[in-house]
Order: sequence, then C-alpha cells, then structure tokens
Amino acid sequence: MREVAASPPSVQLVVDSPERMRELGRKLAKLLRAGDLVMLTGELGAGKTTLTRGLGEGLGVRGAVTSPTFVIARVHPSLGDGPPLLHVDAYRLSGGLDEMEDLDLDVSLPESVIVVEWGEGRIEELTEDRLQLVIHRAVGDTTDEVRHVTLTGLGDRWAGTDLSVLSA
Repeated sequence: MREVAASPPSVQLVVDSPERMRELGRKLAKLLRAGDLVMLTGELGAGKTTLTRGLGEGLGVRGAVTSPTFVIARVHPSLGDGPPLLHVDAYRLSGGLDEMEDLDLDVSLPESVIVVEWGEGRIEELTEDRLQLVIHRAVGDTTDEVRHVTLTGLGDRWAGTDLSVLSA
C-alpha cells in the first residue's frame, strides 16, 4: 500500500476590477508571515502589481508599491511590527535561479514576505514552500477588467491552509 499525497490547497476566484484585485491583496496579506514566498504569474496588465499594492497595504509597509521592472527589486519596510515586503519583478531577468541569487533572496526570505512577479521558471528552487498565483485575463481585450485568479499553496507551509477565506 502506498501513501497518496494530498493535493495542495487551491482556490479559484473571479476578480472584476482593479479595486477588487487590491482588496484580494489586502485579504491575502492576513494569511502571510515572514518567510513566505508568493509567485505571481500572468500576462502584461493582468494585475500582478495591483495585487501586490494591496498586499503592501495589508502588511502595513512604507512606500508606494509600484512595478519594480527597471530596478528589479524594492524593499518596503514595515511601519509596524510585521515583516517587510520585498517586491521583485523578474521580467527582465533572462537566467534562472543564478540571476535571482544575485538578489540574495535566500538571505531575505526568513524575515520578509517576498513577492516575485514573472518568477515562474526562476525561483522554484528557492523553496518548496510558496504560494503561486496565476492571473488570467482576456488577451487582446483591454476593456475587460475581469480576471480569473488561481491560488495554490505548495509545501508544508501551506498544507491545511484554507485559501477559500479569500473568496469571502
């Protein structure tokens, strides 16, 4: 007899506006703690930075959360006793973990919440414990604000976490 691994916790949401995407980020912040890695995947304009802006609000960090595309990474210190937010945009990074290692994410991970946009194929080796968010939008239709968001918790950190609280 073999043990069958439980499927990772997952939830699918429909988000119908940028404000609701920020709200999702604020709700998600309540589940996050120092040491968490969040990987965001989605087309250009899908709402990755908007969601991260809401995360920053929910975590109570300093500074405006904007896309770090040209600086690659921004640190937003906590205004209270929570963890800082490290916001990374890996869009311009061509390499895998080697290029990401130059950012010393493994050093920052234990005391920070790290959010990586465009991290797929680049950060999976950093830790088995991560929250993956995939944001789908209608490609080519820029007037449609509806997004389909799939959140999946991977690793021991997320086992048993009820992600359905995000849909409330």
